[in-house]
Amino acid sequence: MEIENSGMIVVKTTAKLTALLDRNQRDGKQVGFVPTMGYLHEGHLSLVNQARQENEIVVMSIFVNPAQFGPGEDLDAYPRDVDNDTKLAASVGVDILFIPSVEEMYPQRSETVIKPGPIANVLCGASRPGHFDGVLKVVLKLFNLVDPDHSYFGLKDAQQLAIIETFVREFNLRTTIVRVQTCRESDGLAKSSRNVNLTLIQREEAPVIYKALQLGLSAYKKKNSNSTIKKIVANYIESESSGVIDYVQLLSYPSLSTEMKTDEDVLLACAVKFGNVRLIDNIIM
Repeated sequence: MEIENSGMIVVKTTAKLTALLDRNQRDGKQVGFVPTMGYLHEGHLSLVNQARQENEIVVMSIFVNPAQFGPGEDLDAYPRDVDNDTKLAASVGVDILFIPSVEEMYPQRSETVIKPGPIANVLCGASRPGHFDGVLKVVLKLFNLVDPDHSYFGLKDAQQLAIIETFVREFNLRTTIVRVQTCRESDGLAKSSRNVNLTLIQREEAPVIYKALQLGLSAYKKKNSNSTIKKIVANYIESESSGVIDYVQLLSYPSLSTEMKTDEDVLLACAVKFGNVRLIDNIIM
């Protein structure tokens, strides 16, 4: 399978993608996969960089998945820049860039639903019913098309990562999920495609989220109660910004249980809205 040193291949059909990645023609080469919704930033590129170090072939997908957007959510407003994304993907060493249309990914109306269970009913899932059903639907399709040895996901989307890890484990999917640390701006704001929609004032205020989480981490180390930690985080965000809190939560990770499990980490997570822009961030302790 000759891909190295031949330039990035842009693929738009599932047939061509599966032909290129036929496991019988890989010659034992490892394939790393980075699924994205595009509008690439350094967070996405950090996933590629790690995949590049650990695999001979790196595949990225760019697909704004309608199945994970609910009524009234920002599907049409989600930022897109395929030309720039293509240049960025090539610059960091992506070998195959898969950019399917909605019709290519969902050629027929599908009534099949994958339910992630209670793990999807907290944090972002509590206010976005059906969101993670759509995430698992597209992730399973992509895993089946790419058949990756390793798949790379950022810890910023901690709930999504936990759900995908659980899904892969429970259904014995072939890929190994690799966690990649959250990529941040110099002021601590987690990099996100949605940051571009912040006004100048909102952008100045948004780093308060990470500062609040750090205060929560400090309170956790001092063995404060969970309720006290959440109050410290919420009070700081509300007093130092115009952000409207969706949630501040402490959960056992990756089970996302309110019961703290001794064999798991603790996730301190929050979601804050600045105008119409909803930002999420977390610290795993």
